Amino acid sequence: MFAVAVCVCRLSFCMVTEEGCRYLSSALSSNPSHLRELDLSYNHPGDSGVKLLSDKLNHPNYRLDKLKYVKLEEFCNKLSFRYTAETFNA
Repeated sequence: MFAVAVCVCRLSFCMVTEEGCRYLSSALSSNPSHLRELDLSYNHPGDSGVKLLSDKLNHPNYRLDKLKYVKLEEFCNKLSFRYTAETFNA
């Protein structure tokens, strides 16, 4: 049996909605420590989808290096995200 670790997840323009965020959040729960880059640019996750993902990404096991989202500053500020928009825009 092989274990697969996703390090980069590029979902820009994939029409990820609140429902898609539920599935993504569930998938991220399986092994959070490998994800380094998440691109959700130009999707429509809605407030509850963003909340689900931010709850997962706030977990101390995540070491996310890059997050792409059109409203990145709002994403980080609104939900008390442990990272800031500047972290990902450096």
